[in-house]
Amino acid sequence: MYFPAPDNDIEITADAHATFDPNGAWRPTRSWGSFRISHRYKMPDGTWFTNWGDFAVDCLTTGGPTATVTGRLTKVAPGGPWAELLKERTRMGLSFYVAGKGRGPSRIGLSGAPRPGEGELSACMAPAADAPVVKGGYTLVDKR
Repeated sequence: MYFPAPDNDIEITADAHATFDPNGAWRPTRSWGSFRISHRYKMPDGTWFTNWGDFAVDCLTTGGPTATVTGRLTKVAPGGPWAELLKERTRMGLSFYVAGKGRGPSRIGLSGAPRPGEGELSACMAPAADAPVVKGGYTLVDKR
């Protein structure tokens, strides 16, 4: 995904699934899967570090070309800045917009972790998908 800082690369991988009530409730009856957020950046000494976190999916919602996924942190990069967040099993959220043919780039939204005192991100919630996908892509199958 696009990140507005030179020498930074953020990758998102997700394998999320859900089942829904056939009567049309928007909240899934069950969600499962995982996602990883990986952020590679150059340290002040010129070396490279990759901070990553693995998440267990606790909610997936879909609608047309969009999806929202939330999950709790389960594993982090050794020596990375998310070690403290893991103790609390912090929830983060992703949103996806899969552009149709000729409709511009697909996009991703990433919540990041809440700041101290902000409380926890709610399940099924994520920011708008605002960052263009610059490499790779996604497949989204809407609920049926």
